[in-house]
Amino acid sequence: MGFSTDAIHVGQEPDPATGAVVVPIYQTSIFAYEGVGREREYSYSRSGNPTRAALETCLAHLEGGTHGFAFASGVAATHAAFSLLKAGDHLLAAQDIYGGTYRLLEQIVKNAGISVSYADATDLKSLEKAFRPTTRLLFVETPSNPLMAVTDLAACAELAHRHSALLAADNTFMTPYLQRPLEWGTDVIIHSTTKYLNGHSDGIGGAVVVKDEELAARVHMFQKSAGAILGPFDSWLVLRGVKTLPVRMRRHSKNAWAVAEFLEEHPKVKKVFYPGLPGHPDRELVEKQMEGFGGMVSFDIGSADAARKVAEAVKIFVLTGSLGGVESILSHPATMSHSSMPADLRDRLGVTDSLLRLSVGLEDVEDLLADLSQALSSI
Repeated sequence: MGFSTDAIHVGQEPDPATGAVVVPIYQTSIFAYEGVGREREYSYSRSGNPTRAALETCLAHLEGGTHGFAFASGVAATHAAFSLLKAGDHLLAAQDIYGGTYRLLEQIVKNAGISVSYADATDLKSLEKAFRPTTRLLFVETPSNPLMAVTDLAACAELAHRHSALLAADNTFMTPYLQRPLEWGTDVIIHSTTKYLNGHSDGIGGAVVVKDEELAARVHMFQKSAGAILGPFDSWLVLRGVKTLPVRMRRHSKNAWAVAEFLEEHPKVKKVFYPGLPGHPDRELVEKQMEGFGGMVSFDIGSADAARKVAEAVKIFVLTGSLGGVESILSHPATMSHSSMPADLRDRLGVTDSLLRLSVGLEDVEDLLADLSQALSSI
């Protein structure tokens, strides 16, 4: 079946009890046992819930995996992936990552006795030098947040496996509609379902997808034991969002491309970061690995003062720190998504005070361009 058909139907068969076409919200914490020592398929919603299971089945299938796990947030899902490691192991992460992931690594993962270091994942020679004998996980985002750098997943998978390590990739920006990292050798997929999978800015969640049985057992044990599971109603919201994912991602991509071209030609914009632009340094890899360019665009406006003026002048774009909803969003990474990174590190990576990030929504693109035009005229 095609992706759109699977997004609507996989894991979402009509309810056997009532014939309901939409998966019911099983808003229950407990399930009755058939007898002493004879539990049914579900016994306690932390261990498993039918609504969550429907979502997990669907996401696993769309990513080309065998097992999906839904968590209370994207950070909780990322933590689950990192918990595949143990004290004494080394985790190698791409240097250009979401600030919340950096905070998780620096303040939580390191405290568990796991060493952490960072490298440029787009420079394979530099990346290989960063591996250690104890490296057990390579973590990347592609495209990266917020500089839209594209990582060669197949090359990273080969490199990680040669060093007896796993490759984990955050696929939040692209979604399985535009990129399926498991097809390129990745071992663990991470999502913030809060973003495009839900798509409506009305729920927090995360997901992990794998296709290896042993990894699945370990992630499930963590999910069951740590308990940061996605609730039934939020699971239902993500299932609803996934049904329209292909339609939404096509429109996000189309609008973002128009916005990126507009910004690239604007005399007040210093630099634009978008995989769809012909001048993107990884354009050949983009066309090989991705099936579209997504809805995220970042641009450097030249100064912190100019960035503040533009951010406060937009009228349609919402000034906030998230992404992936139907509405267009403008954020200032240095003070929002990446505020937990030290300022000198942000500047070195290019996440400067003059950088703005756009999550281009589904509005009429002419209105979005007009909004950006009037905002840019304020500087």
